[in-house]
Amino acid sequence: MSGPSRELQSMKAEFFRAIAHPARIRILEMLSQHDEQSVQALQLRLAVDQPIVSQQLAKLRAHGVVTSRKQGTTVLYALADPRIADLLKIAKEILNRRLAGSKTLLHELRRLG
Repeated sequence: MSGPSRELQSMKAEFFRAIAHPARIRILEMLSQHDEQSVQALQLRLAVDQPIVSQQLAKLRAHGVVTSRKQGTTVLYALADPRIADLLKIAKEILNRRLAGSKTLLHELRRLG
């Protein structure tokens, strides 16, 4: 692998590393459901401390996954690309399918046991 292909693979890896944290995924899911959210709104919905929400938003923003804009004294965050919501939905479907397969296997093992 060389040139642009290697660079593209590195960019993909960086993107997935940027979202690869349970708190960041939860934040992205919240932003998928509600167009723009403040840190305070996310904090209340996620039931986590404000510094954690702010830290995770900063990481997402630094990697271009979310955008921010000021409205008065409030900073509102949104998905940088609405297709991130699609990505999260597809990941959930993949995991649900894997989980369903595991449940079927467990049921078979219990039946045979």
